[in-house]
Amino acid sequence: MEFAYTPRLAELKDRARALTEKIIPFELECEQNNGLSAESHAVIKAAVLEAGLQAINTPVEFGGAGLSVLEQVVVQDELGKLTNALWDAVWRPANPLAHATPEQRERYLIPGARGDRRDAVAISEADAGSDFSAAKTTATPDGNGGYIINGEKWFVTVGDVADYLIVLAYVQPDNAPTMFLIDVPSPGVSITNVPRFTHTFVYEHPEFTFKDVKVGPEAVLGGIGEGLELTRDWFTEERLMIGARTIGAAERALTLAVDWARERVQGGDTLINRQLIQGMIADSVCDIATNRALTHQVAWEFDQADPNDAEQRKTLHAKAATVKLAASEASNRVADRAVQIFGGRGYIRDYPVERLWRELRVDRIWEGTSEIQRLVIANETKKRGLEKLLSFPYATDGE
Repeated sequence: MEFAYTPRLAELKDRARALTEKIIPFELECEQNNGLSAESHAVIKAAVLEAGLQAINTPVEFGGAGLSVLEQVVVQDELGKLTNALWDAVWRPANPLAHATPEQRERYLIPGARGDRRDAVAISEADAGSDFSAAKTTATPDGNGGYIINGEKWFVTVGDVADYLIVLAYVQPDNAPTMFLIDVPSPGVSITNVPRFTHTFVYEHPEFTFKDVKVGPEAVLGGIGEGLELTRDWFTEERLMIGARTIGAAERALTLAVDWARERVQGGDTLINRQLIQGMIADSVCDIATNRALTHQVAWEFDQADPNDAEQRKTLHAKAATVKLAASEASNRVADRAVQIFGGRGYIRDYPVERLWRELRVDRIWEGTSEIQRLVIANETKKRGLEKLLSFPYATDGE
């Protein structure tokens, strides 16, 4: 077994770290102005393209970086150190676009990989959050091969700047869950609310309403009735990437806290020499190290898996849930300790530890709450047992 970074992974990690350092100076602008100027976005876009880390989950032939899942996790780990979700400025087209037709690739995926268009995934609704099968948005055949979309979507991350949406709707009369590609400027598409959230992210999460939106048959992504499967695949990938980003965020928070504890003197000695502070640091090291190892392991397993093996896919779905649950909960603990170590300064928005603490809270909610992850893991245990969830996969080449 080999646990060292290969030269390729080490180079990617260094490249992602360098890109992260170029983006960090924009954090305060984003926090203070509730977003970035067009000029700042242009600088970041140029840095992303120069680093070659655009669309890391998209094949090279379509303009992406074409990274494996493990390689993506290594990159996301570094980008997760950015506050204000500036990691999302390093665009990564949603994975349902892997099912795009050649025409859809030309119109959506390839410009998206270049950073010239942005997509946003529209799945959640007022009464359909983690249980996305409860969505009520409909697509009614118009008699000419196209569809009329009606409904609303909530929490559409990046929706404020998206050029097009990937929308989950139910085709009538059979209620077949289906993904549709819908251009935001289409008649009948409107942003009806932009909620203010606890965090200050670089992009918003608006609510969209679809009123008699007409689309042609070419808007269907992946086929009629395949929407839930594509949604699950999207959630699985996102949960794994959340695991990577949250651990990167936790490492930055701990690094800042340790540096502060080395310098801060209270009662005649530095904080780093206080046993209660040492306990917080030790617990945080354990949280980060164990979850980084798990995240990398599961990412590696994804790369080794047979995409046509349904049982294997279900096990990996549960393992991604394990990563998301464990890493998001652990990173929240680390960020909370970091704030405590900083004391009053840790509660000031100008300090990165405050922003990390505030921003990491949503990782226990979106892309499936911690409670949903527990249900996914428990259901997999009930159906297929513990062994595959708790063990390493076996090599098939005799080595």
